[in-house]
Amino acid sequence: MTKTIYLDYNSTTPVDPAVLNEMLPFFTQYFGNAASKTHKYGWEASHAVEQARIRVASMINAEPDEIIFTSGSTESINIALNGLAGIYGHKRKTIITAPTEHKAILDTCDMLAGKGYQIRYLSIDREGNIDLNELDELLNEGVLSVCLMMANNETGVIHPAAEIGKRCHDKNVFFFTDATQAAGKLHIDVQDLKADLLCISSHKIYGPKGSGALYIRRKNPAVKLSPYITGSGHEKGLRSGTLNVPAIVGIGMACELSTSLFWEETARISKYRTTLEQLIEREVSISINGNMRSRLCNTSNLCFNGIEAARLIKVLPELAFSTGSACSSALPEPSHVLKSMGLTDNEVYSSVRFSIGRFTTENEIATSAELISNAVKGLMKEADI
Repeated sequence: MTKTIYLDYNSTTPVDPAVLNEMLPFFTQYFGNAASKTHKYGWEASHAVEQARIRVASMINAEPDEIIFTSGSTESINIALNGLAGIYGHKRKTIITAPTEHKAILDTCDMLAGKGYQIRYLSIDREGNIDLNELDELLNEGVLSVCLMMANNETGVIHPAAEIGKRCHDKNVFFFTDATQAAGKLHIDVQDLKADLLCISSHKIYGPKGSGALYIRRKNPAVKLSPYITGSGHEKGLRSGTLNVPAIVGIGMACELSTSLFWEETARISKYRTTLEQLIEREVSISINGNMRSRLCNTSNLCFNGIEAARLIKVLPELAFSTGSACSSALPEPSHVLKSMGLTDNEVYSSVRFSIGRFTTENEIATSAELISNAVKGLMKEADI
């Protein structure tokens, strides 16, 4: 084989050619600073930024002035949580989240805990679900925010975000949802979700790395955040600094493409994901980690019991896949997501994540299933299983 088959779309996606083509003129021809208000170059750049803001807002049914551009979801999460604490933290000192959240949420919550905030972690069942009744019991006037992702990056498990949002609004609690993995794979409507804050990352939806967006509700209720980066008042004074116009153009185009391709793409990818699992299961024993009835169309977290995941990855250089979050891959600890779901260490260390996407082909799925099955059989023979 001359080409490695890519099955790690939840980690990052290739830039779509249409996105790249949209970006390229803004490196050379339209290179102006969007904050330059006295000449054509600045006006062109500023117009491009505002067009991108419209495209992002359209994908999630928001208003353009509710979108600020960031470097990605990790920064958006820091802006949101620290910003809420800066404005409302004198009255509200509790944050509700889950142990299966991305490290960007968990680590930011840990930092706030060091400043006197109480972090309450919801229980997670074997399928990766939260208990809404437990959430109801925890919600009160002292809660600053509920922070729960729309869909998990490792298992693809989808949380009932609209139900969570309704409960939060009924108690006048801010609802912040990380939609990084959901974007392009789930329909997102911030009004239906009753989300007060929501973040996405460009590189998860076939846009450039280093570009993201944070939605901040401006009415019913109007959400206020304290500045994250001070300097020149860019992005409503929350994030000062010269805007990365090509990257912003890229995320705008990526959002527009994701919207236009949504139905065709999710149907095809879901079919491929199911085919991959079925072909593997015909040959070797597997268990699927997470809620099989409510998970992302592209994500398959499989446990090959008794087969070490690191070993499986090593013997399959023809395939690009992972054991979980790219942001945690340098850490020696087992997946905090799978551990929180109650899997044993042996099960966790035997689990891998396959995630497929826009450019995955039917032939690649068939080839991948054959390679994976043969590799597992070989490792089972070695281990005398």
